[in-house]
Amino acid sequence: MKVKIFGKKDCNICKASVKKFQFFLDKWELTERIELTFYDLDTVDGLTEGSLLDALEVPTIILENDGMEIARWEKRIPRSDEFGEIFVSKF
Repeated sequence: MKVKIFGKKDCNICKASVKKFQFFLDKWELTERIELTFYDLDTVDGLTEGSLLDALEVPTIILENDGMEIARWEKRIPRSDEFGEIFVSKF
């Protein structure tokens, strides 16, 4: 499973999103099973990946399982129970 966070380095909500997911992946001992990646939309690589996934709102958080999008949040940080239920159902 992958967590993809699209944002900008100077965006406080984006930074908080990354910290929140890192915290809960550590807490739930899922760091070996779930890959967390931040894509900076101010870079060519980040903007390219964001364009491919229609993830240009800041922040956009996408959960993927086996290459398929299973959840998406835009312009907000999801509650831990929102993504926790998905993680529990997959592991």
